[in-house]
Amino acid sequence: MKKLVIYLMSGHETPELAAAAEAGGADIVELGFPFSDPLADGPVVRVAAEKALAAGMRTAACLECLRTTRERVSLPLVPMTYSSLLEAYGWERFAADARASGADSLIVADLPVDERPELRRVQLVAPTSTDERISLAADRTDGWLYLVTVAGTTGARAELSPALAPLAERTRRLTDVPLYAGFGVSTPEQAAAAAALADGVVVGSAALLAAEDGTASLERFVAQLRAVLA
Repeated sequence: MKKLVIYLMSGHETPELAAAAEAGGADIVELGFPFSDPLADGPVVRVAAEKALAAGMRTAACLECLRTTRERVSLPLVPMTYSSLLEAYGWERFAADARASGADSLIVADLPVDERPELRRVQLVAPTSTDERISLAADRTDGWLYLVTVAGTTGARAELSPALAPLAERTRRLTDVPLYAGFGVSTPEQAAAAAALADGVVVGSAALLAAEDGTASLERFVAQLRAVLA
């Protein structure tokens, strides 16, 4: 069974949305910790981050959101954020507080694989990554490798990136670690195509758009994704 990862932005409604994602068939929920200058995020995630920040979702509030979400769901929860946030909060302090709040792992989108090796996290690799960097990321990653399907930001796209197939093929030659493809996977058709090349898919912007219409809308969308993932 292919894995389905759903991205949600931390906020007051996130615990209910995470429960809806779990009910729809998600295997993992990424919880975005908003950052004022998110280099990897496209317009949908940026707007969600701006709304979250305007609502007071700073690091402590996001950790509390994580804690409350953990009480509502049993699936793995993975905060996704940026290194400046951890720098300001304290690297070791953040790692400890995230674990205590129910995090199962961590993604730091802009932290190179050779920095902070003591911080266990899911590593990202991109079409521009060298074989050496992919091998190092695979060796240091926490559970699975995040395949960034495009050399750009997140966001819904009309078609799946043609860069995914060669990236997945190259990475499979270098490691047996599970590969989950994200960035630009937004429809059930794209999810099915990505899952044919990888072990799982990550859906972010499209999930946030579905969540704007409430828990029932998100659950339906996640169920549609789940249905096409063998």
